[in-house]
Amino acid sequence: MGLFNKKSVQLSDSLNQATAQALDGLSAADEKELFAFAEYHPEGAEKTGFSGYSYWRSTLRVFTRNKMAMFLLGVIIVLLLFTFIQPYLPGQRDPIVINNDENGIQIINMKPNSEFWFGTNSIGQDLWSRVWSGTRTSLFIGFSVAMWEVAFGILIGVLWGYVRKLDFFFTELYNVVDNIPQTIVLILFSYIMRPSVGTLIFAMCLTGWLTMARFVRNQIVIIRDRDYNLASRCLGTPTRRIIVRNLLPYLVSVIMMRVAMAIPLAIGNEVFITYIGLGLPVSTPSLGNLINQGRMIMMNPSLQYQLVFPTVVLCIITVSFYIIGNAFADAADPKNHVF
Repeated sequence: MGLFNKKSVQLSDSLNQATAQALDGLSAADEKELFAFAEYHPEGAEKTGFSGYSYWRSTLRVFTRNKMAMFLLGVIIVLLLFTFIQPYLPGQRDPIVINNDENGIQIINMKPNSEFWFGTNSIGQDLWSRVWSGTRTSLFIGFSVAMWEVAFGILIGVLWGYVRKLDFFFTELYNVVDNIPQTIVLILFSYIMRPSVGTLIFAMCLTGWLTMARFVRNQIVIIRDRDYNLASRCLGTPTRRIIVRNLLPYLVSVIMMRVAMAIPLAIGNEVFITYIGLGLPVSTPSLGNLINQGRMIMMNPSLQYQLVFPTVVLCIITVSFYIIGNAFADAADPKNHVF
């Protein structure tokens, strides 16, 4: 043990002596040879801070890796394109015209065949044309309600969460409107006003913004007082720029998810209103009307095709938007990006 301590002392003395000699050599050297200022190059400085990262490019890269979402996105695009070009294709029938045979007799409840691909209904109308016409109507309702929910819901949510003086007003407004069930609002306006596409859109928009506004408000409250937002306010950054640049990018995933879900939800509400007899008139084809008419005759096995076709289209739209919305919401989360 004593021998070990003796060697340790000798080693320490040797290191101290070598360090002292090195310091003496440095003090004797010319400072100009040891220290030289590096030249500043602005372009070189920018290169050192460039990462090549793009939020939207990374989001699209992650989203395109989801094969199921990409497949369903293709299905939705094809469905939308075909829905709107279908009336202009050759050999298409008017969805509200009653078809008669050579003897002038209505072609009622005709099963699907080469002439009527989806068959005919109980008054001789072509179900192929009515399904696609109804899909156009329902998608128009869904997209209109979704766009209103995004625009108005985000606006109210941002003001509610960021501007403290407006918190009390919007909180009371939310409490009043939210206590009225959306179903009651839909039934009331559908009963009072003349049933039409505009009536349904107006009734759904009255309360459709609540969920979006509340969620955006909660997220804004969480992140509005973070360090970078406080620094922006101290530097005099305008409120609009703080909201657009600092706050809303954190909500992209939530907003896209809500948009994707708002479309099938609006279509589902239209189907429900039609189911209780307060929806669009029978003369206006919609998925709600077609499903409701098919429901009435579903117990007849030979006529169940009148329920199957519009239901399949509705299921494709609902499932596709749900999966696409979830996939894009996950892709928009920076945690899933590869830097």
